[in-house]
Amino acid sequence: MYNIKYQDLGIIEYKEAWEYQEKLFNEVIEIKKQNNDLPLDQQLVTPNFLLFCEHPHVYTLGKSGEEGNLLVDYLQLQAKHATFFRTNRGGDITYHGPGQIVGYPILNLSYFVKGAREYIEKLEEAIIQTVAAYGITSERLEGATGVWLDTKVPGKTRKICAIGVRTSHWVSMHGFAFNVNTDLDYFNMINPCGFTDKSVTSLQKELGREIDMEEVRTLLRDKIAEVFGFKLI
Repeated sequence: MYNIKYQDLGIIEYKEAWEYQEKLFNEVIEIKKQNNDLPLDQQLVTPNFLLFCEHPHVYTLGKSGEEGNLLVDYLQLQAKHATFFRTNRGGDITYHGPGQIVGYPILNLSYFVKGAREYIEKLEEAIIQTVAAYGITSERLEGATGVWLDTKVPGKTRKICAIGVRTSHWVSMHGFAFNVNTDLDYFNMINPCGFTDKSVTSLQKELGREIDMEEVRTLLRDKIAEVFGFKLI
């Protein structure tokens, strides 16, 4: 069982968290490159990280996303105290803000999964199990990443967790955004993940009450460790 260093970064600006991710990501890649020149019995075990945080209001656009899915201009962003970043993750546009748990696993994926789809599915599974602990049934949606509710009910399908990742040298970064007590009005300024016919939701909205963020963080952290089969340190 591999050890994973868990860090709660608290509320942190998106750019600062991205730069920190890149630093850790490059450290893991560098060790993997060194291992390419070493016999199996001399290879170094790479570090692995799980970062949790919340961001001030920010919209991020994936490398394959359409900027037209941001429905407001710079002045309107300023008025809502929000910023905008183009990123190097997959996926389209999404929103991050207070009351949302953002998770950035920086993992040597060769330790944990056989393919990219399996990695995404394990992230989804950890979220699905966390949501289930609150008595809510969630699921995957064919043709889309993330975790959704009522996927078989036309007009009622809504997303509770967005996922967008980047991998290089079979190391992961970026990750997921799980709506707990999120102000969902901010999603009205975008076509979330490029969809115009589906909405977003949160634990708070589904349950009709504010949820203890620390309780959810602890539960989700432990579910991720359980699903991937690693030990948090």
